[in-house]
Parts: sequence; structure tokens; C-alpha cells
Amino acid sequence: MKLHLLLALLVGGASALHLRSETSDFESPMGDETLLQAGEILRQEAEECLSGKELMPPEEEEEEASGSEGAPEDEGAIHSVSALDVMDKDFQCPKEEDTVKLVGSPRFKINRFLLVRAAKKFGQAQFVCQRCYRGTLVSIHDFNLNSRIHNSVRGLNEGQIWIGGRVVGSGRNKCFRWVDGSSWNFAYWAAGQPQTRRGSCVTLCTQGGHWRLSVCNKRRPFICSY
Repeated sequence: MKLHLLLALLVGGASALHLRSETSDFESPMGDETLLQAGEILRQEAEECLSGKELMPPEEEEEEASGSEGAPEDEGAIHSVSALDVMDKDFQCPKEEDTVKLVGSPRFKINRFLLVRAAKKFGQAQFVCQRCYRGTLVSIHDFNLNSRIHNSVRGLNEGQIWIGGRVVGSGRNKCFRWVDGSSWNFAYWAAGQPQTRRGSCVTLCTQGGHWRLSVCNKRRPFICSY
């Protein structure tokens, strides 16, 4: 009897040891490589949206959410492009003397760029680019293009011009997007920028070529890409 009891205890101990060994070597059915890839995709999406930092500190976020002056108009200016077609029956494209074709280069064969000196709000400027030139406000993806545009506009009697960047989303989910849908992979912010409490639409400074956020209802010259 004692012999049978001893054998039962030995067998039970060996089974428990084997179970612990199998549990410690457990692998995800997805595989380590798949899990790492999924984590990398999420990380890249977060970086694209927030560029590694929040667009503004929490206290500024609260200030804007509480109803800063002109905030509802800003959002309307961004999203009302299609409505302009219905609202403005007397719409006319800019006169040729109000536009300047920017000098291109072999690197930019696909796109042509046009400076429109007739000042418009951000949403109106995007509408003009679409309706008159079958394009959009310009998106800038490297320093060379930014420098070319800056060199072409620095003689303007205007401090800033519209380019095609804007803030989308709300709260901590705010991020930058180009109106043409291309990826946000370059920025050239002025010192202290971006500050979304000062606006939601991106301008290029004619002196220095840096970028600033501005109230979208401000009328400015703009650059179309087509």
C-alpha cells in the first residue's frame, strides 16, 4: 500500500513539473514577429499624427475648447470648400495679372506651382486652386521645395501666404494633414510654433520661409500646386 502511494506521489510531481515547463515556453499563436510588426504600425501611425509631441499643452487645449473667439469660423473655413460653389454665384477665377507662375526645376516635373496674389481665406484659396487650376493648395515635403517657394514670394508685400497644411482632429488627437491627402513628412516651423490656439491653418512666412499657424479666416495670398 505504501509502495503504491509513493509511486502516485512521484508521478504527480513529475506531471506538475512538466506542466510548468510547457507553460513557461508558451508562444503567441500570432508569433513574435507578427506582434512586433503590429506594434511598429501603431507606433508609426502615432508619430505621423503627432510628430512625437502634442500640438499644444493641456491648458491651451482647454482654452480653445472653452470657445476662443473665431474658433467655429475656423472649422467652417476648412470644411466649407464645396459649399462655396453653391453660395457664390458670381465666382470668378483670378485675373492673369494677379498670378505668378513659379520657376520650376527638373526635380518637380510632375507639379507646377502658381502664386495667386489675390488674398483669400484658407477655404476659399483651396476652392480657387480646385476650380480654376484643377489642383490644391501646395504641399511641401522637403527643404528644397520650401526654399524655392520662399525665394519666389519673399518680395511680396505680405508677411505670410497660405500653403496646404491644416490641423485636423480634436483634443489630444489633433494632428497635421495636407489638403491633397499626401503624407505629413516634413515641417519648417518658426520658433515657438506650432501653437493651435493661434489658428488651425498653415502659412509660410515671406521673410525666412518658416511656417506658422494662423486663423483660417484671414485673407492671404496663396500657392496652388497643379
